[in-house]
Amino acid sequence: MKLKTQIAVIGAGHAGIEAALASARMGIDTVLFTMSLDSIANMPCNPSIGGTAKGHLVYEIDALGGEMGRAADLVTLQSRTLNLGKGAAVHSKRVQADRKKYQQIMKSTLESTANLRLIQAEITAIVTEPYSENSYTKRIIGVKTRLGDVWECDAAIITAGTFLNGRIFVGNANYASGPDGLLEAGMLSDSLLENGIRLMRFKTGTPARVKRSTIDLSELEVQDGEPDFIPFSWRSDPEEFKSIKQIPCHIVYTNSETHRIIKENIHRSALYSGQIHGTGPRYCPSIEDKLVRFADKERHQLFVEPLGENTEEMYIQGFSTSLPTDVQYEMLRSLKGFSNAEIMRYAYAIEYDCIDPTQLYPTLEFKDISGLYGAGQFNGTSGYEEAAAQGLVAGMNASLKLQEKEAVILERSSSYIGTLIDDLTTKGTNEPYRMMTSRSEYRLLLRQDNSDERLTPIGIRAGLVKDEQKNYFEQKRELVKAEIERLENTYISKEKAMQFLEKHGLDPAKSGVSLADLIRRPQFDYDTISELDIERKPLPKCVILTASTNIKYAGYVKKQIYEVKKQEKLESKHLPTDINYLEIKGLRIEAAQKLDKIKPLTVGQASRISGVSPADISVLLVYLGIR
Repeated sequence: MKLKTQIAVIGAGHAGIEAALASARMGIDTVLFTMSLDSIANMPCNPSIGGTAKGHLVYEIDALGGEMGRAADLVTLQSRTLNLGKGAAVHSKRVQADRKKYQQIMKSTLESTANLRLIQAEITAIVTEPYSENSYTKRIIGVKTRLGDVWECDAAIITAGTFLNGRIFVGNANYASGPDGLLEAGMLSDSLLENGIRLMRFKTGTPARVKRSTIDLSELEVQDGEPDFIPFSWRSDPEEFKSIKQIPCHIVYTNSETHRIIKENIHRSALYSGQIHGTGPRYCPSIEDKLVRFADKERHQLFVEPLGENTEEMYIQGFSTSLPTDVQYEMLRSLKGFSNAEIMRYAYAIEYDCIDPTQLYPTLEFKDISGLYGAGQFNGTSGYEEAAAQGLVAGMNASLKLQEKEAVILERSSSYIGTLIDDLTTKGTNEPYRMMTSRSEYRLLLRQDNSDERLTPIGIRAGLVKDEQKNYFEQKRELVKAEIERLENTYISKEKAMQFLEKHGLDPAKSGVSLADLIRRPQFDYDTISELDIERKPLPKCVILTASTNIKYAGYVKKQIYEVKKQEKLESKHLPTDINYLEIKGLRIEAAQKLDKIKPLTVGQASRISGVSPADISVLLVYLGIR
């Protein structure tokens, strides 16, 4: 039997799912390999989707034609919008998700997608052959399974998560394993090294899962969800979610006793005993690491969150550790309301192989191996959302390559996905990379509410966004445009404006004002001017949000657009991939070496490489004759 497919996707986590769905929906024959059909879309850490900047990624995935947002909507246990006390740019949606339902929905979606086959098999090697076209030295021609099958393929996407040479650490105990007690994948790392791919060793961890009935929740602070929320996906009707009975989460704090227990046993932590050599996540440290790094803090906030509607398991966010099991019990029971708590799954740290992402183009294709792509934690990131975003881009670009169409490269100014990929491929990372709003210099342009404005046209051009989504997008865009025009052109008389402003303790109006003028004032928004807006017609909440936000921040948005246009001049200046930077006279040695390593595709990308100065860019422009 001849085994063949166009695209092989290795790993069915969040990156692999989006990669496989994207390629299959674009008409490419796709096989998605997973070590276990039962672990598809697994959430080995907190079953939540979204959060600060991560919520932006989910909206962007949906705008491009991805699946994560829709699945998250269908399994929402609780929804909250974070950072509401700050500006619209950093408002971020987060949902607590039903873990098992999410897995079931994603598996069912994969199984029912045309052009897509799901196969349980461990991929132990990539098969390549010499290739000399552009800068490629090899090309992918197949993948090999542990059972000895060789699948021919034209492209492959590695989305191995934390499984590559995975190793679990709990106190002094450590053993080869993937997350959640699943088998690790050790042999593929050897194949990657044989093909000249540089690997790194990273570490992450997870807290214990505690039985709900053994926690005295009455002792904890209650954290309810928001009653009226906008779903992640364009496919989800907001009216459907008004009747959802949201499950409360809870908050508890560590105390002096908790800290004493941890400090007295910190030498027993795998992190501090010298067993773990991989680099851990800066922004999601273990509880023992928190105590060392933030020694002045008297307590740390922990979130107690459900794993699903039909399970007793509760997740203790912020309590990740690699301390031994006896210490886990001791420190857990020192918390208020946890004196009788029972652990259902112990906390652990996991160490795994990943790649240096500077080996990739911004398309997520390897620079030296034609047709081989990487996505997700395999690329050095952390988080389900970062993984899914990369998987979508890799699947889209692998498909476009096989269709001999232009690849999609998302600029930093277009999206958080573009920022994420540019950071990885241009700067690299020496720790698990996490997306944050502070990483983008264009935050006001990259809001959750306008993700479709920014990205759906790109999804349409790539062939991933189909007619139904396209029609929805165009209708919403027209409604937003019409509402902005109405607000800008609806004027309130001087007398009414004066009464309204005086009522709110503000200086009276000197002349008539438009409704848009009032919205621009910091004291008002779309809701607070409703008494003056007598011609207002009912509109979807998502339309109101985008229209009013565009009006309120119009001046700031205009400034950021100006900055984007300046940067676009550099982004439009393309660089050949076969330049020998080491031979360019006038380039500093550090700049030449880093340019030669990264092989930037544009002058704009070259300007963002650490160690490349404006003077180096000037030399480069002169050498290439670019003005």
